[in-house]
Amino acid sequence: MNEDIVVPIAFCITVCVLSLGIPLVRHYIKRAERQPALSNADRADDSARLARIEAAVESMSIELERISEGQRFVTKLLAGRAEPVKLPSVQQ
Repeated sequence: MNEDIVVPIAFCITVCVLSLGIPLVRHYIKRAERQPALSNADRADDSARLARIEAAVESMSIELERISEGQRFVTKLLAGRAEPVKLPSVQQ
């Protein structure tokens, strides 16, 4: 590539990036400033919602532990059988 053309191309790219980037950054900052901060009522509502979610997850974990205990019990019973159950043969 010709070295004489590199500087004008770099300048044009810089101008394009700045002409698009500066308005985008300004718009993003204005949008962030317009969003209201969370009030104390919103924070209390969020903490109550988190408490309910925590209680639901705790109850699900207890039920899951009960299911796995039952599965271990059934597996132990099946493994402790003296001889396996023979299925009847099907004659056609």
